[in-house]
Amino acid sequence: MDLTIVAVYTICDDLLISLGHQDDPRAKMSDAEVMTTALIAARYFGGNQQTACAALKTLGYIPNMLGHSRFNRRLHQVSEHFQTLFQVLAEGFKAENSENIYSIDTFPVAVCDNIRISRSHLYQGPDWHGRIASKRRYFYGLKVHLMVTETGKIVEAFFTPGRCSDVLGLRCYAFDLPQGSVVYADKAYCNYGIEDALAASGISLKPIRKKNAKRQYPPHEVYLQHFHRKRVEVTNSLIEQLFPKSIHAVTAVGFELKVFLFIIATSIRQLFGEE
Repeated sequence: MDLTIVAVYTICDDLLISLGHQDDPRAKMSDAEVMTTALIAARYFGGNQQTACAALKTLGYIPNMLGHSRFNRRLHQVSEHFQTLFQVLAEGFKAENSENIYSIDTFPVAVCDNIRISRSHLYQGPDWHGRIASKRRYFYGLKVHLMVTETGKIVEAFFTPGRCSDVLGLRCYAFDLPQGSVVYADKAYCNYGIEDALAASGISLKPIRKKNAKRQYPPHEVYLQHFHRKRVEVTNSLIEQLFPKSIHAVTAVGFELKVFLFIIATSIRQLFGEE
């Protein structure tokens, strides 16, 4: 853990320097230290930032640790830099993905148990009711959409309400990929219009076909589809391994930030080869 703490701080500090960011001279704790604490909390402490703050202070890494309330305010002030950090990591993963093979998938993040839906204050309304088809059960919360490389490294991630279908979420992907890229997906992503539009841009979207689909693939393509699809499912599991039993948050923005921190923590874990 010690090497990871130092490495994460170095990455965050170098990022802020490259952005021309300057800390307030009155600040006792730098923004790089705030980002590091949040990422270490996601990586090692199930997102419990109070525990991470106490651990980093006790170990002597950040002696001027802020109190919980002030730390939380500072964390939200630097939240936009986490998106920049994620993009930097994603570009690096794309650059090393010489085969230009990608896969996409989703996984649910429940904000509460189904029995507590009526008392949920983070999200309200039918849009947040989602269904996990593979498990034949329902959940209430977010749906995380991922795109990963051939080796499972995350290059794109975004959230939609749980009710949003996979094929509808397909329209939200940026597909900022090199020409000649191949994107594998499951049966839920079958949309001929989007496939044709991407093909015109030099990107092949190859979802697994249903039996009654018109555009069927030859057997060797079907094998490749199933083979590469497994990698994104492994990445989903790596992210979920970091989750606590329930993600504590007071606001929807805070909940989404915590989920995003788990995704970045997984990207950093992949960067260091800690899978």
